[in-house]
Amino acid sequence: MNSREAYIALNMIDEIGPVRVRALLDRFGEPGAILSASRADLMQVEGIGEQVARNVAGWKDTVDLDGELKRIEKAGIRVVTRDDPEYPVNLREIYDPPVVLYVKGALPAGEKHALAIVGSRRTSLYGQEMARKLSYQLANVGAVIVSGLARGIDTCAHKGALQAKGRTVAVIGCGIDIVYPAENDKLADEIIAKGGAVVTEFPFGVQPDKQHFPMRNRIISGWSLGVIVVEANVKSGSLITAKFANEQGRQVFAVPGRADSILSRGTNKLIKDGAKLTEDAEDVLAEFEYLVRPEKPGHVSGDGTGTALKLNELESKVVAAIGEEEVVIDEIIRATGLTSAAVSATLLALEMKRVIKQLPGKMYARNPAFHSTHG
Repeated sequence: MNSREAYIALNMIDEIGPVRVRALLDRFGEPGAILSASRADLMQVEGIGEQVARNVAGWKDTVDLDGELKRIEKAGIRVVTRDDPEYPVNLREIYDPPVVLYVKGALPAGEKHALAIVGSRRTSLYGQEMARKLSYQLANVGAVIVSGLARGIDTCAHKGALQAKGRTVAVIGCGIDIVYPAENDKLADEIIAKGGAVVTEFPFGVQPDKQHFPMRNRIISGWSLGVIVVEANVKSGSLITAKFANEQGRQVFAVPGRADSILSRGTNKLIKDGAKLTEDAEDVLAEFEYLVRPEKPGHVSGDGTGTALKLNELESKVVAAIGEEEVVIDEIIRATGLTSAAVSATLLALEMKRVIKQLPGKMYARNPAFHSTHG
């Protein structure tokens, strides 16, 4: 048995969990050594009582490791352990990082720049639009969007990232062979096809359960630099995600809602309790200046090559619409024929690249340094 197989077996043992696995690793050094330890030796480790020691020492009687390995191979799933360099950097730092991650798809490069967007399953049109807009804008400037594949806000967050041709990760509270809710099966496939991943810590065949979702939520928050709660009532599971974020030292953001809406009571309470009021992606990026490395303004030649940066088609179109004078966003939308969401996201990307700057009154102008070499 190699180390990866030992980790998979440990993850399948009842009542052990990531905190106890860490304590056992401190004592025995290798996951394989844990599985071969006697019950008496296991009980010498703090936090390992008689029942847990019995479960670990007798793991071969309860864990179908060979079957799990065959299922992993047949499904083309990769299992990432804490020892692997591709294990998410932010997630590794939390108190109880998952023992293993079952990964369907690809863990996006640059995942340390991840941001979570979560909220209630029951949503308003306002909440859906805000989730899509924030996700679109943040993915467009390079953030990996992490959410839970649930109905409502989670679904909108994943879709917004995909619309921006960005990367998104769906963390689920069941086995990797199960899509919950089933209606998001095609969305899960699209996430994978476009360079993202569906991820879980649960073995094959584990069904969705209300006890699993808080476990899933601590992965979502732990994976991310910050958690954005878009719409939530006071009993929403997304508030649990925000609680984990606070405990993990992550920044919490909340989108304000109507005072008389039950769907906004949770987010409004988060703001009262210290979460940053969030109206657009700029409010988030202001907290993470290093999230997207600003590029120096430079020359962009007629053939699309540049000495300092390159602009994509949308960015070039928006810069051309700004022209030589200060303009408001409505004029840019009319001139380009793009949607307001696309223009907002592109303006944000251009600001991060220091090609343009925003002025009071939502006016935009070219950065003088860019203007002098571009014109």
